[in-house]
Amino acid sequence: MQNTNFVSTMSTCGQKEADKVPEPTLRRLPWYLSNIKLMKERGEHFVSSTQISKEINIDASQIAKDLSYVNISGRTRVGYNIDALIDVLEEFLGFTNMHKAFLFGVGSLGGALLRDSGLHHFGLEIVAAFDINPDLVGKDLNGIPIFHSSEFEAKMKEYDVNIGVLTVPINIAQEITDKMVDGGIKAVWNFTPFRIRVPENIVVQNTSLYAHLAVMFNRLNFNEIK
Repeated sequence: MQNTNFVSTMSTCGQKEADKVPEPTLRRLPWYLSNIKLMKERGEHFVSSTQISKEINIDASQIAKDLSYVNISGRTRVGYNIDALIDVLEEFLGFTNMHKAFLFGVGSLGGALLRDSGLHHFGLEIVAAFDINPDLVGKDLNGIPIFHSSEFEAKMKEYDVNIGVLTVPINIAQEITDKMVDGGIKAVWNFTPFRIRVPENIVVQNTSLYAHLAVMFNRLNFNEIK
Protein backbone atom coordinates (compact mmCIF):
# COMPACT_ATOMS: atom_id res chain seq x y z
CA MET A 1 0.00 0.00 0.00
CA GLN A 2 1.27 3.45 -0.88
CA ASN A 3 0.57 5.65 2.13
CA THR A 4 1.80 9.13 1.38
CA ASN A 5 0.91 12.66 2.32
CA PHE A 6 -2.21 13.63 0.41
CA VAL A 7 -1.03 17.06 -0.69
CA SER A 8 2.03 15.55 -2.39
CA THR A 9 -0.23 13.70 -4.82
CA MET A 10 -2.01 16.93 -5.65
CA SER A 11 1.18 18.73 -6.70
CA THR A 12 1.35 20.39 -10.10
CA CYS A 13 5.12 19.96 -10.02
CA GLY A 14 6.66 16.91 -11.62
CA GLN A 15 6.05 13.76 -9.63
CA LYS A 16 9.77 13.00 -9.66
CA GLU A 17 10.43 16.32 -7.92
CA ALA A 18 7.57 15.88 -5.44
CA ASP A 19 8.83 12.41 -4.50
CA LYS A 20 12.02 13.97 -3.15
CA VAL A 21 10.16 16.04 -0.56
CA PRO A 22 10.00 14.42 2.91
CA GLU A 23 6.47 13.90 4.20
CA PRO A 24 7.05 16.00 7.38
CA THR A 25 8.03 18.90 5.11
CA LEU A 26 4.86 18.47 3.04
CA ARG A 27 2.83 18.56 6.25
CA ARG A 28 4.47 21.80 7.39
CA LEU A 29 4.30 23.74 4.11
CA PRO A 30 0.53 24.41 4.38
CA TRP A 31 1.12 25.83 7.89
CA TYR A 32 3.65 28.24 6.43
CA LEU A 33 1.27 29.18 3.61
CA SER A 34 -1.61 29.97 5.98
CA ASN A 35 0.55 32.14 8.22
CA ILE A 36 2.18 33.91 5.29
CA LYS A 37 -1.30 34.83 4.03
CA LEU A 38 -2.10 36.30 7.45
CA MET A 39 1.10 38.38 7.27
CA LYS A 40 0.06 39.64 3.86
CA GLU A 41 -3.31 40.70 5.29
CA ARG A 42 -1.41 42.71 7.90
CA GLY A 43 0.35 44.62 5.12
CA GLU A 44 3.66 42.75 4.93
CA HIS A 45 5.42 42.68 1.55
CA PHE A 46 8.40 40.50 2.45
CA VAL A 47 8.73 37.65 4.91
CA SER A 48 11.72 35.79 6.31
CA SER A 49 12.13 32.35 7.86
CA THR A 50 12.71 34.09 11.20
CA GLN A 51 9.37 35.92 10.96
CA ILE A 52 7.52 32.71 10.11
CA SER A 53 9.30 31.00 13.01
CA LYS A 54 7.97 33.55 15.47
CA GLU A 55 4.43 33.00 14.20
CA ILE A 56 4.29 29.20 14.39
CA ASN A 57 7.08 28.26 16.82
CA ILE A 58 9.10 26.15 14.38
CA ASP A 59 12.86 26.64 14.20
CA ALA A 60 13.83 29.13 11.47
CA SER A 61 16.52 26.79 10.11
CA GLN A 62 13.88 24.06 9.65
CA ILE A 63 11.61 26.50 7.80
CA ALA A 64 14.48 27.56 5.53
CA LYS A 65 15.27 23.91 4.82
CA ASP A 66 11.61 23.15 4.02
CA LEU A 67 11.35 26.15 1.70
CA SER A 68 14.52 25.03 -0.11
CA TYR A 69 12.38 22.34 -1.78
CA VAL A 70 10.24 25.09 -3.31
CA ASN A 71 11.48 26.92 -6.40
CA ILE A 72 11.96 30.38 -4.90
CA SER A 73 14.88 32.42 -3.60
CA GLY A 74 14.90 35.02 -0.84
CA ARG A 75 16.96 38.20 -0.54
CA THR A 76 19.57 38.56 2.16
CA ARG A 77 18.27 40.54 5.16
CA VAL A 78 14.97 41.05 3.33
CA GLY A 79 13.45 37.61 2.88
CA TYR A 80 10.97 36.34 0.34
CA ASN A 81 8.58 38.44 -1.70
CA ILE A 82 5.35 37.51 0.03
CA ASP A 83 3.14 37.44 -3.11
CA ALA A 84 5.64 35.30 -5.00
CA LEU A 85 6.03 32.92 -2.06
CA ILE A 86 2.27 32.44 -1.74
CA ASP A 87 1.94 31.74 -5.47
CA VAL A 88 4.82 29.26 -5.50
CA LEU A 89 3.62 27.40 -2.40
CA GLU A 90 0.05 27.13 -3.70
CA GLU A 91 1.28 25.76 -7.03
CA PHE A 92 3.78 23.39 -5.40
CA LEU A 93 1.13 21.97 -3.07
CA GLY A 94 -1.37 21.60 -5.88
CA PHE A 95 -3.88 24.06 -4.45
CA THR A 96 -4.16 26.05 -7.71
CA ASN A 97 -5.74 23.19 -9.69
CA MET A 98 -9.18 21.90 -8.75
CA HIS A 99 -9.32 18.15 -8.08
CA LYS A 100 -12.77 16.55 -8.15
CA ALA A 101 -13.78 13.93 -5.59
CA PHE A 102 -16.64 11.65 -4.58
CA LEU A 103 -17.57 11.29 -0.91
CA PHE A 104 -18.78 7.97 0.47
CA GLY A 105 -20.88 8.02 3.64
CA VAL A 106 -23.02 11.07 4.41
CA GLY A 107 -23.09 10.75 8.18
CA SER A 108 -22.18 13.51 10.62
CA LEU A 109 -18.55 13.75 9.45
CA GLY A 110 -19.37 13.27 5.78
CA GLY A 111 -22.09 15.91 6.01
CA ALA A 112 -19.66 18.33 7.65
CA LEU A 113 -17.18 17.86 4.81
CA LEU A 114 -19.90 18.49 2.24
CA ARG A 115 -20.73 21.75 4.02
CA ASP A 116 -17.08 22.80 4.17
CA SER A 117 -16.79 25.19 1.24
CA GLY A 118 -13.24 25.97 2.36
CA LEU A 119 -11.96 22.80 0.70
CA HIS A 120 -12.23 24.66 -2.62
CA HIS A 121 -9.45 26.98 -1.47
CA PHE A 122 -7.15 23.97 -1.18
CA GLY A 123 -7.92 22.47 -4.57
CA LEU A 124 -10.55 19.88 -3.64
CA GLU A 125 -14.12 19.89 -4.96
CA ILE A 126 -16.51 17.19 -3.77
CA VAL A 127 -18.86 16.92 -6.73
CA ALA A 128 -21.15 14.12 -5.48
CA ALA A 129 -21.76 11.90 -2.46
CA PHE A 130 -22.99 8.33 -2.01
CA ASP A 131 -25.03 6.68 0.72
CA ILE A 132 -27.75 4.04 1.18
CA ASN A 133 -29.93 6.03 3.58
CA PRO A 134 -33.30 6.59 1.80
CA ASP A 135 -33.72 9.85 3.73
CA LEU A 136 -30.59 11.20 2.00
CA VAL A 137 -30.55 9.62 -1.45
CA GLY A 138 -31.94 11.91 -4.13
CA LYS A 139 -31.35 15.05 -2.10
CA ASP A 140 -28.44 17.46 -2.07
CA LEU A 141 -26.35 19.05 0.65
CA ASN A 142 -24.67 22.40 0.07
CA GLY A 143 -25.54 21.98 -3.60
CA ILE A 144 -23.85 18.57 -3.80
CA PRO A 145 -26.08 15.71 -5.02
CA ILE A 146 -26.36 12.52 -2.95
CA PHE A 147 -26.76 9.30 -4.93
CA HIS A 148 -27.37 5.71 -3.87
CA SER A 149 -24.13 3.76 -3.52
CA SER A 150 -25.25 1.41 -6.29
CA GLU A 151 -24.99 4.32 -8.75
CA PHE A 152 -21.26 4.83 -8.20
CA GLU A 153 -19.99 3.07 -11.33
CA ALA A 154 -22.47 4.89 -13.55
CA LYS A 155 -21.51 8.25 -12.04
CA MET A 156 -17.80 7.50 -12.57
CA LYS A 157 -18.53 7.58 -16.30
CA GLU A 158 -20.37 10.88 -15.91
CA TYR A 159 -17.92 12.77 -13.69
CA ASP A 160 -14.18 13.34 -14.13
CA VAL A 161 -13.17 12.03 -10.68
CA ASN A 162 -10.17 10.10 -9.37
CA ILE A 163 -10.34 10.83 -5.61
CA GLY A 164 -12.60 9.17 -3.05
CA VAL A 165 -13.30 10.60 0.42
CA LEU A 166 -14.12 7.75 2.82
CA THR A 167 -16.37 8.57 5.80
CA VAL A 168 -18.37 5.35 6.07
CA PRO A 169 -18.82 3.20 9.21
CA ILE A 170 -15.75 1.14 10.02
CA ASN A 171 -17.46 -2.21 9.37
CA ILE A 172 -17.88 -1.44 5.65
CA ALA A 173 -14.73 0.65 5.10
CA GLN A 174 -12.82 -2.09 3.26
CA GLU A 175 -15.84 -3.13 1.20
CA ILE A 176 -16.45 0.42 -0.01
CA THR A 177 -12.72 0.92 -0.63
CA ASP A 178 -12.63 -2.16 -2.84
CA LYS A 179 -15.61 -0.86 -4.83
CA MET A 180 -13.97 2.54 -5.23
CA VAL A 181 -10.71 1.04 -6.50
CA ASP A 182 -12.52 -1.36 -8.84
CA GLY A 183 -14.52 1.59 -10.17
CA GLY A 184 -11.43 3.64 -11.03
CA ILE A 185 -10.65 5.75 -7.95
CA LYS A 186 -6.89 6.40 -7.76
CA ALA A 187 -6.57 8.13 -4.37
CA VAL A 188 -8.45 7.65 -1.10
CA TRP A 189 -8.72 10.20 1.70
CA ASN A 190 -9.60 7.88 4.56
CA PHE A 191 -11.33 9.45 7.58
CA THR A 192 -12.15 6.12 9.22
CA PRO A 193 -9.99 4.57 11.96
CA PHE A 194 -9.75 1.43 9.81
CA ARG A 195 -6.45 0.86 7.98
CA ILE A 196 -7.75 0.08 4.52
CA ARG A 197 -5.85 -2.22 2.14
CA VAL A 198 -5.34 -1.10 -1.44
CA PRO A 199 -3.15 -2.04 -4.42
CA GLU A 200 0.34 -0.54 -4.56
CA ASN A 201 -0.60 2.05 -7.20
CA ILE A 202 -3.42 3.57 -5.12
CA VAL A 203 -2.60 6.61 -2.98
CA VAL A 204 -4.01 6.64 0.56
CA GLN A 205 -4.05 9.44 3.11
CA ASN A 206 -5.30 8.38 6.53
CA THR A 207 -6.83 11.19 8.61
CA SER A 208 -8.29 9.62 11.73
CA LEU A 209 -9.83 12.13 14.13
CA TYR A 210 -9.94 9.41 16.77
CA ALA A 211 -6.20 8.75 16.51
CA HIS A 212 -5.46 12.43 17.03
CA LEU A 213 -7.85 12.48 19.98
CA ALA A 214 -5.98 9.55 21.53
CA VAL A 215 -2.67 11.39 21.22
CA MET A 216 -4.15 14.57 22.71
CA PHE A 217 -5.76 12.72 25.65
CA ASN A 218 -2.54 10.81 26.35
CA ARG A 219 -0.47 13.98 26.44
CA LEU A 220 -3.07 15.74 28.55
CA ASN A 221 -3.06 12.89 31.09
CA PHE A 222 0.74 12.85 31.12
CA ASN A 223 0.90 16.59 31.85
CA GLU A 224 -1.65 16.23 34.67
CA ILE A 225 0.39 13.44 36.29
CA LYS A 226 3.62 15.43 36.21
